[in-house]
Amino acid sequence: MKRKITLKHIARELDVSISTVSKALKNSEEISQDTKDKVQAFARLYNYKPNNIAISLKNKRTKNIGVIVPDIVHHFFTTVFRGIEKYANAKGYNVIVCVSDESFDKEVINMEMLANGSIDGFIMALSAETQRRNDFNHLREVTEQGIPLVLFDRVTDEIRCDKVIIDDSRAAMEATERLIRSGRKRIALFTTETYLNVSAKREAGYRQALEAHGLPVLEELILRLPYQFEEESSSLRFFREQDFDAVLCVNEIFAVRAIRLAQQLGRRVPQDVSFVGFTDGLLSRYSSPSLTTVDQQGELMGQAAAELLISKVEMEYDENDARNYQTRIIPTALIERESTVLS
Repeated sequence: MKRKITLKHIARELDVSISTVSKALKNSEEISQDTKDKVQAFARLYNYKPNNIAISLKNKRTKNIGVIVPDIVHHFFTTVFRGIEKYANAKGYNVIVCVSDESFDKEVINMEMLANGSIDGFIMALSAETQRRNDFNHLREVTEQGIPLVLFDRVTDEIRCDKVIIDDSRAAMEATERLIRSGRKRIALFTTETYLNVSAKREAGYRQALEAHGLPVLEELILRLPYQFEEESSSLRFFREQDFDAVLCVNEIFAVRAIRLAQQLGRRVPQDVSFVGFTDGLLSRYSSPSLTTVDQQGELMGQAAAELLISKVEMEYDENDARNYQTRIIPTALIERESTVLS
């Protein structure tokens, strides 16, 4: 096994300066071709690898990106991370992922840990508790330190930074209109509390679609569930007490569990009740019946977030100049499956 060597070792063995070795390895024109050939041959022989930590300290970069997601159960966040990692790795960056588990405290702890010289910038979606508390001081502190930040999916207008989102209102409106065109008149909404901004926007789109088609918005047909949906008593009561022929669900898990409840109560899907969800994940594809869903294109969202962040890391910019910030809107697509399509 060859010993690990440094620039100092190569310089001593070849009786040249460390600066000469460094320049020779970078093919600098300041160094003669003969010296470059000797240095590079010696480096290959002993499998020399650059000291990335030293390079990072010198350049004040770590080549690491910190990613904080609310959870890793939802297929959407998994695909976003895949998009981030694919783009970042292609640009020579490593990705460190942390999970806030929908906790404000964990989100803050993760940011403090990573901001302590470990990363060049953050990509993150806000936890449910952070949005409920409406407390974004930890994000503000990071941006004031000059650390680039990109928010995706769950964002806030309180922080000036780059953002990557879908048009949640429009996507929900188009999904609701699909149900209306199929003849559904009493369309329910399964959503979360409105402090989650994506849920609030999807509810707005649902309401807009009903109003645009002359259908009443019935508050009794809007069921608000805890984001981490653990018990089904309220959903069962809703199914037993309310009369509806379709349901728009703000996420995939709500939709798949609602389909199961409907079937348990003898409701046929989609003959008696149709379902549309968000996130085109494995649950949507392999549920029975398969779920019609809004594809949020998570991988594309992740790639866009990584591109925005790395461009900030690698360029000089004034963090106080709002013109430096942009919001990219990723297009969505409605994937139709058995939960709305009559065979």
